[in-house]
Amino acid sequence: MTSVDPARIRRIRLALLLGALALFALLYAPQPVLPQLAGAFALNPGTAALLISASTLGLAVAAIPLGTLSEALGRRRTMIVALLIAEVLGLLLPWVPVFPVLVAIRLVQGAAIAGLAAVATAYLVDETGGERLGATMGLYVAGTTIGGMSGRLLGGVVGDFAGWRGGVLAVALLAAVCTVLFIALLPAEVHHSRQPLSWRPLLGGLRIALRDPVLYAPYLVAALGMAAFVTVYNVLGFRITAAPLLVPPALAALVFLAYAAGTVTSTIAGRAADRWGRTRVLLIGLVITALGLLLMLADNLLLIVVGLVVFTGGFFAAHGVASGWVGMRAPASARGQAAALYQLAYYGGSSVGGVLGGTAYGAWGWSGMTIVLCCWLATAAVAVWIAHRVPKRQHTGRQPGYALPTPFR
Repeated sequence: MTSVDPARIRRIRLALLLGALALFALLYAPQPVLPQLAGAFALNPGTAALLISASTLGLAVAAIPLGTLSEALGRRRTMIVALLIAEVLGLLLPWVPVFPVLVAIRLVQGAAIAGLAAVATAYLVDETGGERLGATMGLYVAGTTIGGMSGRLLGGVVGDFAGWRGGVLAVALLAAVCTVLFIALLPAEVHHSRQPLSWRPLLGGLRIALRDPVLYAPYLVAALGMAAFVTVYNVLGFRITAAPLLVPPALAALVFLAYAAGTVTSTIAGRAADRWGRTRVLLIGLVITALGLLLMLADNLLLIVVGLVVFTGGFFAAHGVASGWVGMRAPASARGQAAALYQLAYYGGSSVGGVLGGTAYGAWGWSGMTIVLCCWLATAAVAVWIAHRVPKRQHTGRQPGYALPTPFR
């Protein structure tokens, strides 16, 4: 494998970290001000949460088309155009006075964001040559956690004083700065050969990505893990601002500092996966995620915060390893489509799981919701273990060029 300039790799890592920060800040901008939004538009918590589900649904639906289209248009161009559209819509959002229109804009914004989310992994693998992929993916996922944390924290604090519109606008301005830096730093791609805009080879890559049974394990980790994750963050604000905790909204936003745990654990998990194997690190991440859920069962703010930190750290460790697994496992001819399928699972899980998890919370309270979420995580862990047991002969596949750069462990 051709060696890649270390300076170029560092520039790619920094650019993608900034792009991920902008992406996640925009994607979840309304989440910390959902209680204010619910009050402003006279909505119940489930209806207000449509602003989150709409964006993740748009992302899930657009992931495969845009990931496939990037094979023909180029990965860098696709990511830049997509992020610019998402940013413009983010700046427009605070000025919309009608809730259904807000939901529609969020749906389109999520679809635009898919152009970066579904392509970033394939771009990283192509342009770094797979060198230290675990560490590189860990840094990218760290960017998603920084974006998620800073966007939610900034939006929540500003929203408590300037209303939900001020909170959402503050997040959009933060993302604008990151978008400009992302465009300036991201190098032109040199290791990806564009394919003609023909459906036959592009759909062929999609078939390859769907035929590999091993890839279904990270897809399930993405879907079920993200379903649990978005459920917790959607309903936690409602839980801690209500009796018996009665935490003020500005202080409640500080719980999003738990995202810092994901920034650390995603990087550590990526390096650990390079050294000790994906299966082991991925299973440990899922177990830690479940332990965090159990800690949050207590009606004690300190234990809830500690549990949220553990939960967040475990989830992002698992997500970082699973997403890198897809990029390394898929052949070059199907890497974009495999990454898009992962994003489809990830954000499809967010949209559907967020609704189901919120429904469980409304019907059975936090304890009943925790049982449901633990079952989802257990299912993902079983899928990882089954994939690990797939015979070696199935790990190499039968498609031309289908070879795993490093042993699957």
